[in-house]
Amino acid sequence: MAVVGASDRDDSLGKRVFRNIATSGFQGPVYAVNPGHRRVQQRPSYPSVTAIEEPVDVAVVTTRSRTLPNVLEECGEKGIRAVCILSSGFRRPHENAHGRSEELIAIARRHDIRLIGPDCMGLLRPGGKLNLSDCRSMAHSGQMALISQSSALCNAILDWADQRQIGFSTVLGLGDALDVDFGDVLDFLATDASTRSILLYVEAIHNARRFMSGLRAAARIKPVIVMKAGRHRETSPATLSHTGALVGADDVFEAALARAGAVRVFTVEQLFSAAQVLSCGHRVRGNRLAILTNGAGPGIIATDRALELGMTVPPLGEQTRKHLETLIPSPVNNPVDLRADAGPERYAEAAACCLEDRDINGIVALLSPHARTQPAAVAESLLKAAEHSRKPVLASWLGDTQVRKARDLFQNSRVPHFDTPEAAVEAFSHLAHYHRNQQLLLQVPGPMSVRQPSNIQGARLIIEAALEEGRHSLSSMESKALLTAFGIPVVRTVEAHSASEALVVAESLGYPVAMKISSPDIAHKSRIGGVRLNIGNAQAVRAAYTDLIVAAQSARPGMNINRVTLERMHNKPSGRELIVGVAHDPVFGPVISFGAGGTLVELIRDRSVALPPLNTFIARDLILRTRISQHLKSDGSAPAVDMRALEDVLLRVSDLVSKLPHVRELDINPLVLDETGALAVDAFFSIEKPQDNEERYGHMAIHPYPTSLVGTLELKDGTQITVRPIRPEDAEAEQAFVHNLSQESKYFRFMETLNQLTPQMLVRLTQIDYDREMALVALHEELGREEQIGVARYTLNPDGESCEFALAIADAWQHRGVGRKLMEKLMETAADRGIQRIEGDVLSHNRKMLKLMQRLNFDIRTSQEDYGVKHVSKSLQESET
Repeated sequence: MAVVGASDRDDSLGKRVFRNIATSGFQGPVYAVNPGHRRVQQRPSYPSVTAIEEPVDVAVVTTRSRTLPNVLEECGEKGIRAVCILSSGFRRPHENAHGRSEELIAIARRHDIRLIGPDCMGLLRPGGKLNLSDCRSMAHSGQMALISQSSALCNAILDWADQRQIGFSTVLGLGDALDVDFGDVLDFLATDASTRSILLYVEAIHNARRFMSGLRAAARIKPVIVMKAGRHRETSPATLSHTGALVGADDVFEAALARAGAVRVFTVEQLFSAAQVLSCGHRVRGNRLAILTNGAGPGIIATDRALELGMTVPPLGEQTRKHLETLIPSPVNNPVDLRADAGPERYAEAAACCLEDRDINGIVALLSPHARTQPAAVAESLLKAAEHSRKPVLASWLGDTQVRKARDLFQNSRVPHFDTPEAAVEAFSHLAHYHRNQQLLLQVPGPMSVRQPSNIQGARLIIEAALEEGRHSLSSMESKALLTAFGIPVVRTVEAHSASEALVVAESLGYPVAMKISSPDIAHKSRIGGVRLNIGNAQAVRAAYTDLIVAAQSARPGMNINRVTLERMHNKPSGRELIVGVAHDPVFGPVISFGAGGTLVELIRDRSVALPPLNTFIARDLILRTRISQHLKSDGSAPAVDMRALEDVLLRVSDLVSKLPHVRELDINPLVLDETGALAVDAFFSIEKPQDNEERYGHMAIHPYPTSLVGTLELKDGTQITVRPIRPEDAEAEQAFVHNLSQESKYFRFMETLNQLTPQMLVRLTQIDYDREMALVALHEELGREEQIGVARYTLNPDGESCEFALAIADAWQHRGVGRKLMEKLMETAADRGIQRIEGDVLSHNRKMLKLMQRLNFDIRTSQEDYGVKHVSKSLQESET
């Protein structure tokens, strides 16, 4: 390891870093690099890294920012492939920071160097005795990883944790993250055996796809808790639609975390309490909480906080309530007041009773020290009651001196303890949100609705024609045509260019009619008086046409607006007015919004948001997170609405935004929904020419399930097999497939002896990120039963240009051409994604695989690291030509 800029000056960054590495217990050699010093801390100093005779693995750079290009070039010449830049100064405008950043990235790419920083705190691995940072002291060793974009907050958290004896497996300050970012670090931590939970402090996301990809991969295996700064910062004010005005950046970030299976917190205390409760292995299946207390006040405080967090404190089941009333001679409610004289037996029996209640998902037990209470004895009884329950029990013993012994008991148990009732309830909410978000993580929606094919080509022609005219919004007619192309029901609308035309249209539609100004430049017609409703005769039609034109020309002086649309007034007495929309977030791309609609939509502000693509589960969750969802049920005055029709509209909007990167904003307002179905009464589109590769869904933060790769193949003997990308629900089939492989086949595939996949391996193999990896399964159906007979997969390497493959075929299906068919399809898929090269390692005595590689024209060489392994590789560009 080399420290560039190491110095003996007391105030220097280089001295602190060099001292930290040298005193942390790191066993390898540490070299000081400083042209102006002969010795640093009694060790020889080198003028540059190239002057060091021995190999160097890592360079830590603490010199001024203007020296960094030269330093990085020297690191490249030395063969150093990992550089951590602690130097700051990149944010000063007069130093052309952007240009220097581009230069550093170019140098790093040329020499195959990975960069951490610049302007970062550095890296700590306490378990490995490595302190490669500017921190004052080494952190305690533990099983939590902390990744932060803010060095100041990172140092503050470490100081806060030191007093509380909280330990870490990894601490990393990302700084400006020119190269290594959240996605890269999460990839490592997902499989790091030293890490049980991951804490992130986020200020900004540089690459949404990489962030979501790494976050989803890590959250599938271990809890990820995220704290974000800047929650109240507004998005760009240049929004044209209602949806754009309603959706803020924090809404979108919340939706992104939910889809990734992570948990959001808002304070440092919550960061660690969430990690504590999730790392204990506690899981819940809902948000229904029972609260036990020996005083009414703490119980009320806990209940208030639970309701504020969206938790439910439900009535207890009848059997539970009757049993508790035998313990407490008075009516029992939730929260359960066990009275001030409650002893260990009463607490234990009440807890056990509530844990058996089907309507309860977890318990928060509170205790206030009274003259007759026994805090430690009650704690022991509660621990015994919780010992055999799969439902979580959380505790909060209030006070200090009298409850210290009880807190020590909790400290060494699986029952998490918190100092206040609010903190305990917040911890339970983290469990509930984790459960919900993990369900969202498992959803892998396809890009297209299967119920009715969409007219994508027709929709694109409408948009491209408008863009060619220099327009960035669609007229009402164009907007409704676009919705129709995706199967969304719309009110029949006809456009008129004169009062006479309007009269003819009204007569053909039938009275009463609605008339609206028609101009792509007017997004909100009602705001300018551009809407007339319930027009019942010919004279009123002529007058309305004139009034609408005058109103539009007054609102947009100088513009020639002479078109109106007419539609028959829809009569839906029990219809609910809703809004479905799309907004564009500058980080995460398109976002789908749902909520209460109508003219007061921005005043009511009842909405929820989700990242596309959607499926039925996600669409239903989107609906249920709004207040208006409670009014969609039957309430005596109106029948329940057709929820399937609403879900179908949301799915089709998801299809639309997935396939049309041109769409920046969309309003369907109002969408009228009743028991007979859904009807889009009005719509508005804001459009823009796409910049990303739309075929790869580059405009979306989450890659949809690649339905286009689903197909059938015919083997040499005529057998038909299905080949498709793997899905999370294939976990059972994948486990059975690996279990049924012969020991030899298992060893050839995994290069180790195993009987079956661990839960972590199964998650990694079936819940994949289709943007950077692919797993194609071969399936054969016989007698109505589908069997997995093979799988081929690739994973993108860190260089972003090559991938590593793996292949396994069921023993009974070998020598039938399944392996070749799968590999050819896999290579074709990788080449279509722009991957340049495919490679892998094959055991030297795996003759069948090596023979297949020869037939596929792979280059085969003996590995330099292991003579028992052959490294095989092939250029995918050559295979294309």
